[in-house]
Amino acid sequence: MASSKKKWVLLPLSVLLFLGIAYWLIGKIQYRNNVMDVEEYAPISTLKVQEHLLTKAKFPFIDVHNHQFTMPVQNLDDLVEEMDELNMAVMVNLSGFRGKYLEWSLDNVNEKYSNRFTLFMNIDFEKVDDEGWPNETLAMMEDAVKLGVKGLKVYKSLGLTDTDDEGNRLKVDDPRLDPIWAKCGELGIPVLIHTGEPAAFWLPKDKNNERWLELKQYPSRYKDPEKNPSFEDVMAEQHNVFKKHPNTKFISAHLGWFGNDLARLGALLDEMPNMYTELGAVIAELGRQPITARAWLIDYQDRVLMGKDSYKKEEYYTYFRILETNDEYFDYYRKRHAHWKMYGLALPDSVLQKIYYKNAIHLIPGIDASLFEMGVVD
Repeated sequence: MASSKKKWVLLPLSVLLFLGIAYWLIGKIQYRNNVMDVEEYAPISTLKVQEHLLTKAKFPFIDVHNHQFTMPVQNLDDLVEEMDELNMAVMVNLSGFRGKYLEWSLDNVNEKYSNRFTLFMNIDFEKVDDEGWPNETLAMMEDAVKLGVKGLKVYKSLGLTDTDDEGNRLKVDDPRLDPIWAKCGELGIPVLIHTGEPAAFWLPKDKNNERWLELKQYPSRYKDPEKNPSFEDVMAEQHNVFKKHPNTKFISAHLGWFGNDLARLGALLDEMPNMYTELGAVIAELGRQPITARAWLIDYQDRVLMGKDSYKKEEYYTYFRILETNDEYFDYYRKRHAHWKMYGLALPDSVLQKIYYKNAIHLIPGIDASLFEMGVVD
């Protein structure tokens, strides 16, 4: 009898337990079916506002930040056709490298399009302890300028991963590099320098990090503070170089990684009159703060240049739309850089002309002014 009573007690408890587990599992399945990753979430806006979908810049422009890695053997006809469609008058290829690669690139450009492409050279800073440093590199720079090179591009490896012969990190402001910066000033060529990475790459990889998605997709971009110099340290090294070499013109790439803090960037430009900057891969920083960014670009219209970085024709359309229109709430083309919406700045024509081409003509020697509407640059 006791056993029978026990069964009648356990049976409903077992049923309740089973139903509870089943209910919990169903809830979990339903939850999973209604949850998506941020990479999948791409809602189509229901907002009805005016749109101005631009595929061509209002004025001819110079892209001062581009990379064409196959230029020695590249058929340039198709590229020039796309440039014409964008109204890109001149492309600056920052990946000219050096030696024969550089010579072959110049030969290819000069065959048909000598006034449409400008090449910057690159040097190997890790040779800093070689017996021939710096004289061999300085001679190479002089020869390159005679061949037609118009500037020096410095990659982000300097200050982050480049080392000397003893394995020490090569700081951007290492005094052994001073002859390079001085030589650029002597030759009258600018230095476009990429130092560091976005400050968020040093922050914890959690839900509060604006660049979490990029760090998820590209884990190697994370800068572990225990293994890397700090963002502030490496950027200070860059600024030390600018201050030490006032006769050399420097273009700090990617808005100097201060597109999210334009007041600070403005203060740096005020402090260092030989410092300029460009928009490569950071237009989304301006597109999310249209009031502040518009006022800032008007204030610093003589110090900012048009740049894109990686080449893809359709991505320029977003640049044109942000700089030229007053459109509201539209998408950026790469979610890992900007999960937020863009707003147009509707810059005045006089400011657009400076950013698009006038500032670059003043900085980079040898650009053909006849390619631009006015012919003569103010």
